[in-house]
Amino acid sequence: MKKFAMLAAAILFTAAPALAADKTMNGTIGDAKCGVKHSKAEHGSQMDSDHDCVNKCVAGGSKYVFVSGGKTYEIANQDFAGLKDHAGHKVALTGEVKDNTVTVSKIDMGGGAAKEKKSK
Repeated sequence: MKKFAMLAAAILFTAAPALAADKTMNGTIGDAKCGVKHSKAEHGSQMDSDHDCVNKCVAGGSKYVFVSGGKTYEIANQDFAGLKDHAGHKVALTGEVKDNTVTVSKIDMGGGAAKEKKSK
C-alpha cells in the first residue's frame, strides 16, 4: 500500500505542470525601468512612442513586464517572439501565471479595447 501511495504521489507531482491552465489578461507590455509610464524625453527624444521607449529600455538592459489591473508581472520568457512587436501596446496576453510572473504563450492586439456585450 505504501508503494502505491508513493507511485500516486509521484504521478500527481509530475502531472501538476500539465494541469496548470493558461490565463488571458488584458493589459500593457512595458519594461521594468519605466513600467507603462514613459517620459517622452527618456531617451533624448520628444518623439519616442511608448513602443519605442519600451524597446529602447529593453535594449539598454531592462526587462519586459506586463501590467494588468494595476499589477506588474515579470515575464519569464523574455525571448517570446511577440514581445518586441507589441511593446508599449495594450494587448490580451495569455500565459501561465505563478505569483507575480507570467510565462507568455500568446499575445493578441486589442486587449484594452475588448468590451463585454450586454444582453437585453
